[in-house]
Amino acid sequence: MSGPWWYSWGGLNQRLFLEINHAGSGWLWNHLAAWGTLAGDHLYYPLWAALALALAHKRPNLLDQRAVLSFLVAYLFDWVLVASIKPWLDFPRPPRALGLAAVHVIGRPEFFHSFPSGHCAFAFTAMASLLPGAHWALRGLLVVYAVWVAWSRMAVGAHFPADVLGGALIGLFSAWLATQLLSWTGYGRR
Repeated sequence: MSGPWWYSWGGLNQRLFLEINHAGSGWLWNHLAAWGTLAGDHLYYPLWAALALALAHKRPNLLDQRAVLSFLVAYLFDWVLVASIKPWLDFPRPPRALGLAAVHVIGRPEFFHSFPSGHCAFAFTAMASLLPGAHWALRGLLVVYAVWVAWSRMAVGAHFPADVLGGALIGLFSAWLATQLLSWTGYGRR
């Protein structure tokens, strides 16, 4: 696998991917990986947004409405960043970079636009923007959710660790940016 030093990590990116991707298999492993990927899909943003809004409305002691507003705004930053970077860099995904026979693929194999992981960016955007306004139990679930999605993208054979890390950083940055914007406009947390 080739790529710039910040991506290849001197071959560590590929080695870590293969370790994680081949760490397990079987019904439970494969389904946890597939469900994690499904849970982090951008297509379900309207569902996650509706659930967060409903929870904040019905149970404000569990989730602050300002945190949900932060999530709604952060997702816009996340979407713009991921949609801009992926086609510009166009790094190959593991099945293309390593060959389909070397990768344990769960689901449909993907070959292009590896960096950054959009699923991971979405999961970390949700976690980082909702975390400050969440009850401690919900905070734990949000962290587990983000880590689960990140792991799943490597387990299904869709992304290298550098892709996942890039997506996580974009998610964290998007949440921070939304918080700053909302604070500046007077809608942020006190």
